[in-house]
Amino acid sequence: MSKRIGPKDSELIKQYRSGNEIAFEQLVEKYKSRVYTTIYLIVKDQGVAEDLLQDVFVKVVHTLNSDKYNEEGKFQPWLMRIAHNLAIDYFRKRKRYPTIVMEDGESIFNTLRFAEETIEDHKIKEDTLELVRKLIDELPETQKQVLIMRHYMDLSFQEIAEQTGVSINTALGRMRYALINMRKKMKQLNVAYDKTFYPK
Repeated sequence: MSKRIGPKDSELIKQYRSGNEIAFEQLVEKYKSRVYTTIYLIVKDQGVAEDLLQDVFVKVVHTLNSDKYNEEGKFQPWLMRIAHNLAIDYFRKRKRYPTIVMEDGESIFNTLRFAEETIEDHKIKEDTLELVRKLIDELPETQKQVLIMRHYMDLSFQEIAEQTGVSINTALGRMRYALINMRKKMKQLNVAYDKTFYPK
């Protein structure tokens, strides 16, 4: 019979929600190294990883205290998902102008070579970039994840596959569908695009 090492996560969560702060400290001690490593492998910056580690557990506390936690028995994957998402969000907020390359190898912004001389042109460019970020946010989670990791974080498809636990073919497929969906959304909104890049 295998030995049981320490209380289960569900028990610690129950104790914490009943007012036992030490129970949460036990959860932090149990997972902080794993969470930090996951974040660091993505951001590759010790200081940023340490900041995001704190953010992860702050978010966990907030969720547990607001009674929104319903991942009974699945605390670890839920925790790691928070860590992964915060690391990706860090890049999305930090890098304002990602070079999103479409299926044919052309940049999504090739038709957006606005002059910087006038305020109006600058505003058009800013609005268009903001719209692209909004369209990215509307993608299915798996597609958004791959697109951000590829174009905001400059990860290879091998690295994306390893980070997300899927095959390279799956990662490539998700990217392809993300770009197809982006193109459809841009057409629907009548965003200026070059029809040689985006055929009907």
